[in-house]
Amino acid sequence: MSRAAEGVHILPYSRVVGQEDLKLALELNHVVPRIGGVLMAGPRGTAKSTLVRAFALMAHDELPVTLPINATDDRVLGGWDLHALIHGEALPRPGLLEEADDKGLLYVDEVNLLDDHLVNIILDVVSTGVLSVQREGLATAKHLSFGLVGTMNPEEGGLRPQLLDRFGLMVAAGQLDPAARRYMIRTVLDFEEELDRSHSDWLTAAERDDTAVRERLTAARHRVPHVRVPDEIVGLCADAADRVEAVGQRGEIVATLAARALAALEGASEVGPAHLRRVLPMALRHRRPETGHGVVLDWGAEDDARVGELFETV
Repeated sequence: MSRAAEGVHILPYSRVVGQEDLKLALELNHVVPRIGGVLMAGPRGTAKSTLVRAFALMAHDELPVTLPINATDDRVLGGWDLHALIHGEALPRPGLLEEADDKGLLYVDEVNLLDDHLVNIILDVVSTGVLSVQREGLATAKHLSFGLVGTMNPEEGGLRPQLLDRFGLMVAAGQLDPAARRYMIRTVLDFEEELDRSHSDWLTAAERDDTAVRERLTAARHRVPHVRVPDEIVGLCADAADRVEAVGQRGEIVATLAARALAALEGASEVGPAHLRRVLPMALRHRRPETGHGVVLDWGAEDDARVGELFETV
């Protein structure tokens, strides 16, 4: 598998240092696309973009389709080919969503700066699996399937609660501790040095590890329909959502799907309490009442304690 696409070299996914929550969310959404996408929040320079691109190369052998901030409806949904129209031919031109269906992953960087109208359309397509276009003489309906990842820097503004809720999982990019920072620096230096070699054992090992991750994800996708979700887990999930006052019911549904995906990744035959507790912050953090005021708070010790009480007697 090539680590260069369009002349840009990407650090192998298996060599990205830290950010375990971000990695897990991407993997869960890949195993169960019905989760509905991943929103990554964090300050600049926390490897969000690198991780998304590395994941796409590992999972799909393609860089993700990237949606620019200034994208128009035509570019996203598709429209008429202008060159063909000039020559009197009505030729439809596919948009970025159809391209994402081909390549497997749509990446929306700085999604909080994108027009809400476009964000809503993208989330609708991810949710329904159908792109319906009726505009400017076009009337089409196509079934599309692709993963969705959005990134945002909260310092530059937030998303409306209605849009936050439509993302299945939300994770926060954390700062690395000093030891991890040193390891990250050395990893990047090693990667850049190895790119200049005609043969690199370092890159070969990294590609082998990426292949192992991809095979694990593929196996989990096949396994997940056979993973049982006991009534005990359903009850725990509902009680946890109630404890943090999650708005609506999407959070507990997503949490159940994510816990099932995690169980499949770990080779379990049924979802256990540990699987659910691991994914609850990702599924519920952006669905609490605070988001109605434009604030997305971290999942802190108080939240963990409130939910943790439910698991003490399990």
